[in-house]
Amino acid sequence: MIKTQTLPADAVLHTPANTPSKNEPTNRPHQPIRSYVLRQGRLSPAQARAIDEGQSLVIPHASGLLDIDGVFGRHAPTAVEIGFGMGHATADIAALRTDENFIGIEVHTPGVGSLLKMLAERQLTNVRVIQHDAVEVMTSMIADGSLAGVHVFFPDPWPKKRHHKRRLIQPAFAKLLAQKLQPGGYIHCATDWQEYAEHMLDVLNQESLLVNTATGFATRPAYRTESNFERRGLKLGHGVWDVVFRRA
Repeated sequence: MIKTQTLPADAVLHTPANTPSKNEPTNRPHQPIRSYVLRQGRLSPAQARAIDEGQSLVIPHASGLLDIDGVFGRHAPTAVEIGFGMGHATADIAALRTDENFIGIEVHTPGVGSLLKMLAERQLTNVRVIQHDAVEVMTSMIADGSLAGVHVFFPDPWPKKRHHKRRLIQPAFAKLLAQKLQPGGYIHCATDWQEYAEHMLDVLNQESLLVNTATGFATRPAYRTESNFERRGLKLGHGVWDVVFRRA
């Protein structure tokens, strides 16, 4: 069966008549390399309703530093989760650690709706959501030395060598994350792609502000609950690797 793709109404098809030539300037600004591909996905009615009803938990992206205490209405240790997917791990951790604040960053709308739905169902008030690019959020909104932790669970491994530059965990981003941590604050990464796990370990080992909490890979901390997908993979013999570093 031949799969067809429906294009949005404002899509531009590059035909010979409108495709820029190699020598013709495009006048486009330089675009940063993204660690994700923005897919719209299907937004269920329940997710859409959760977004409409959960706006008090959504923080708009801004260029100024975020007043974390003001947003949560309290002073408490705060961790950021980057790329929370459908939000299951975020909700589980927030339920286990109610005396802490959590900020989840995700670009995909169905994931935002899914997490907001779970927060409402479980009556969790210690999570806020930012729907924006994580690099820009961490750079412009999070103050240095303000975080107790950073979670990066199962980011896109970009397995093809030519795509490795798109991986989120790179030396510059590792330094940025380390600068946002309080002394003793931690970075916890997890992946089911061994080569990416080794890459993460190498990158974080090279950051002078960080110290590994284990000799090599860490044992999965109890707060990172296993997803159904992860359990199925483990039963099939697939590995999962955790890396936990602390701010020196």
